[in-house]
Amino acid sequence: MISRLAGQSSGLFQRWLKRRIPAASQVQLDHRRIFIMPTRAGMGLLLLLVIMLIGAINYQNSLVYAVVFTLGGLFWVGLHHTYRNLAGLKLHATGSLPVFAGEEAQLGMALISERREHQAIVMLWPQTARRQVDVQAGLSTTLALYHPTQHRGWLRPGRLRVETRYPLGWFVAWSLLDLDWQVLVYPKPINLPLPGRRGGGEGQGDQQLVEGVDDFQGLRDYQPGDSKKRLDWRAWSRGQGLHSKIFAEPQHDSQWLRLDEAPGQSLEQQLGCLAGWVLQLEQRRQPYGLELPGTRIQPSVGEAHQAACLRALALYGVQS
Repeated sequence: MISRLAGQSSGLFQRWLKRRIPAASQVQLDHRRIFIMPTRAGMGLLLLLVIMLIGAINYQNSLVYAVVFTLGGLFWVGLHHTYRNLAGLKLHATGSLPVFAGEEAQLGMALISERREHQAIVMLWPQTARRQVDVQAGLSTTLALYHPTQHRGWLRPGRLRVETRYPLGWFVAWSLLDLDWQVLVYPKPINLPLPGRRGGGEGQGDQQLVEGVDDFQGLRDYQPGDSKKRLDWRAWSRGQGLHSKIFAEPQHDSQWLRLDEAPGQSLEQQLGCLAGWVLQLEQRRQPYGLELPGTRIQPSVGEAHQAACLRALALYGVQS
């Protein structure tokens, strides 16, 4: 029964859960989002108290009465403390970075407590390692969770189980949260020799200009991440805004990567081969272009170009 309530149940429960706890990037736990029930230890204690109460009634033993009522009161107080340990906690998804298939996706999270501290908060997905954290009152705690990946495309890890058994372990309070994460998963790269160079059709033989340090090409608006050494401080001092200098160097031998040239017995193997070629050419700083059915990315180099090519490979033929 517990496993079914933990989210491994029928579609009927999942639809009800979706209405009760809809997907959101930030969630605050309250009575509508928290479930609670006794653990095995709690059920055992409750059964023991019932047996002791029957014995106390039968033998009219005052000492047994005192023990039963004391443990019963502690049992009831433990219920409220376990619920309070989870109630009021805010969870905020802080984003994720793309990974290659077969790697673990890193999912960022911030836990925020406004009033009181929260002890022994456990988070996990089915078949993943448990992560336990304490959240101090009035502070925000950041951490990273990891989820395995198997296939390229968008990874949506599903509902995260957040639970606590603090302080006595007699009750478990939990919630099932969909923090609306999605991680871009690139094809698993396959290292194979690069194919022979072929022209790209239109514009074959033209010089390709790629980012470099040789020739000054002009100015563009400043973008986060631009090197401070390339900022035009003179224009900024004249009140003309912050701009970055653009330098380029000519390249003649660009490499085109095409799906029909990639070896492999399946589409996934071909895409993995293309991903491996993209990484090889980027490491060599050799301009390359990518051509897929319906997609054409002109030759270039750089982190942004590599990310664009890998994204095209990851989402090729994937239903959004």
